Amino acid sequence: MRVKLIGITVALAVAGTAWAATVRDEPIQPLQPAKVTNPGKVELGKKLFFDPRLSRSGFISCNSCHNLSMGGSDNLKTSIGHNWQEGPINSPTVLNSSLAVAQFWDGRAATLKEQAGGPIANPGEMAFTHDLAIDVLQSIPGYVAEFKSVFGSSRIDIDKVTSAIAAFEETLVTPNSAFDKWLQGDDKALNARELAGYKLFKESGCVACHNGPAVGGTSFQKMGVVEPYKTTSTAEGRSAVTGKDEDRFNFKVPTLRNVELTYPYFHDGAAQTLEEAVEIMGRLQLGRTYSKQEIGDIVAFLKTLTGDQPSFIMPLLPPSSNDTPPPQPFAK
Repeated sequence: MRVKLIGITVALAVAGTAWAATVRDEPIQPLQPAKVTNPGKVELGKKLFFDPRLSRSGFISCNSCHNLSMGGSDNLKTSIGHNWQEGPINSPTVLNSSLAVAQFWDGRAATLKEQAGGPIANPGEMAFTHDLAIDVLQSIPGYVAEFKSVFGSSRIDIDKVTSAIAAFEETLVTPNSAFDKWLQGDDKALNARELAGYKLFKESGCVACHNGPAVGGTSFQKMGVVEPYKTTSTAEGRSAVTGKDEDRFNFKVPTLRNVELTYPYFHDGAAQTLEEAVEIMGRLQLGRTYSKQEIGDIVAFLKTLTGDQPSFIMPLLPPSSNDTPPPQPFAK
């Protein structure tokens, strides 16, 4: 049976019967669940994502700054690196990051695979080297066996490590938010205030940058269009990658999926609350001063973008061997 409703018709099969569900014709589209084609690789990547032995201290893992219990970020203004170094920039969420145009605020990594190798060798983050990280993994029999099972060879290299981490991160999508349900035709999924907030979000022009399934993440935009953005952060934005002065203060537009979980906001973490972030963005990007009621409406809408969080069994990491180099948690 085929049901024709206003919107985009998407063919589905349920219990062997073909039917059609309506997706509202909006600038934002529903998130689709991740499709896992290589579960062994994903499981290996999950272990590496949680393994602090990829850091010099043996204390910092990918999950330290992209905590999957906290919206895929660390909820700090800037992240903490090796020896409690203060990071230069706010940690973006890893959730739905596979949908982004590039990785990092300045887009210096084109893919999740490329991004995964960066923090390991960054002296201000995990403070290791790729060679030393590989030496650690190669000394752990459980990892050697698992890499052989996934890649067909017991030789471990950074390309395989980052490929596995990226495979796991690609599964970290968060579908089934209240807004997704509304997009798919459930009129009861949003209340009047949330709908009013979405209407204002569209009419104000927010959707020019925050659109698509990830509600952002697909372009670089200047921070401070109508008014200059004032900050003590030294981050230059896209110009640090391109070398072009016109790209200064251009940053990747963040996804608004799960945004109520990923505070504080902006590349410098300067906005602690969603209300503050909405007020600043309206004024600096759109030249609009929102009332308290309007800010509340938009925030109510933004909270409908929180979807199903990643749910899985925590990995049991393989034990180190006698040959595994010991961590150096207090090394300068």
